Amino acid sequence: MPILDVQIVRAAGEAARQGLSQAIADAAASVFGTPAGQTWVRLHEIRRECYAENGGGPDVGTAPVFVQVLRAAVPTVEELAREAADLAAAVARACGRPIENVHIEYAPPAAGRVAFGGKLIGDR
Repeated sequence: MPILDVQIVRAAGEAARQGLSQAIADAAASVFGTPAGQTWVRLHEIRRECYAENGGGPDVGTAPVFVQVLRAAVPTVEELAREAADLAAAVARACGRPIENVHIEYAPPAAGRVAFGGKLIGDR
């Protein structure tokens, strides 16, 4: 049931890519090993002029991708490290961005606090 909230900073003049949310969902599902319909992506685009870093950054041409991952349960630190590396690579490929521009944040486990169709999910 992974849900990914993806925020992609669009460079000036860069057009939205058709099918990007599907490409990210498919790439993420391959990392998570989830069957069809079990990895969800919400894609949000941020105009370059609506993004900044302190000190005047980022460098021209740098357009980060921020990914927040919500899962029923979060794996061990070792598994999470492998997963984060694989997910960053998969999202980078799907978005056509360097892996160093993909930043992942894991949300607290969803079990016991998120409901689908009114049904609270438990540990899986």
